[in-house]
Amino acid sequence: MDTRIGLAVHGVRLAAPVRRTAGAGPSDDGHVVLGGRGAALPIVATSRYEVNAGRLLYDGTDLGVPIEPVRRPRFYDLVTADGVPYEQIARLHGADVLATTVLQTCVRYQEPDRCRFCAIEESLRSGATTRLKTPAQLAEVAEAAVRLDGVRQLVMTTGSTAAPDRGARLLAEATRAVLAAVPGLPVQVQCEPPGDLAVLSELRAAGASAIGIHVESLDDAVRARWTPGKATVPLAAYEAAWAEAVRVFGRNRVSTYLLIGLGEDPDELVAGAERLIDMGVYPFVVPFRPLGGTLAARDGAHAPDAGVVADVTRRVAAALRAAGMRGADQGAGCAACGACSALPEAGG
Repeated sequence: MDTRIGLAVHGVRLAAPVRRTAGAGPSDDGHVVLGGRGAALPIVATSRYEVNAGRLLYDGTDLGVPIEPVRRPRFYDLVTADGVPYEQIARLHGADVLATTVLQTCVRYQEPDRCRFCAIEESLRSGATTRLKTPAQLAEVAEAAVRLDGVRQLVMTTGSTAAPDRGARLLAEATRAVLAAVPGLPVQVQCEPPGDLAVLSELRAAGASAIGIHVESLDDAVRARWTPGKATVPLAAYEAAWAEAVRVFGRNRVSTYLLIGLGEDPDELVAGAERLIDMGVYPFVVPFRPLGGTLAARDGAHAPDAGVVADVTRRVAAALRAAGMRGADQGAGCAACGACSALPEAGG
């Protein structure tokens, strides 16, 4: 696990055909298969880790770990019926996960409300994606990704809207369309706590098999600094949404990101993760990494200490094991994929 954490924090020198360089959330990575498992790793030209002939090296020493970049998927070569490249609609994550941001704008994106680790609108400005993916487009791309490239799950997030549902109904509409085209495909949806919690039942009825309601930190001071717009939604609202989501989707079908390295005390972070586990919510702990185009990168923020990441990850994984919760059992979503975290290697 220490090698996996070192890679997550320090990155690797690698030519990666499948990369994600901007967008929603905290990841800026190239996608590889590491020791037989999908992993999303920062591509860093100065890293002491490198790949040579399918082997992972550290300062030139073979670490005995096979590693291969994920190949460019065939569905990237196609164009939708209305003329949009498939790659602008959804992207391959890891080896077999399709991911998309249904709405590529967010009401919280302008300062002072913007999350400091997020670049959701930068990929839109660069032309790498489109503002709004239609249900028909998503269904078309998902069908091709499953058929041509063996995709096994779909993750759909969205920028937050000003509407009380925060964009959740866009996700429900998209889920219905995708599952009509690809019956049985596991789908995770991701949104803020909606103002009307009944929307969570709509998402489940649409066919979503899991949900992510991401808070990033359980420390109010950290939230105010790193996610100032989202911090106006009190933690009590997140707790109510998690509880209702567990009721609707089931235990270990609800997850939330917790970022290591935002300044939260590690012991308090672990204690908070344990409270989430008691609720039936999977705390997906991931090291913060400064993403290009974000306020954090602009201000010179750095990844956390690898020792802290290892300590937190091990303790949270132990709590997950004790509760019988594995990310892989969610079927779809960030915890099911696990590529951005060392939790799978630690037994979570």
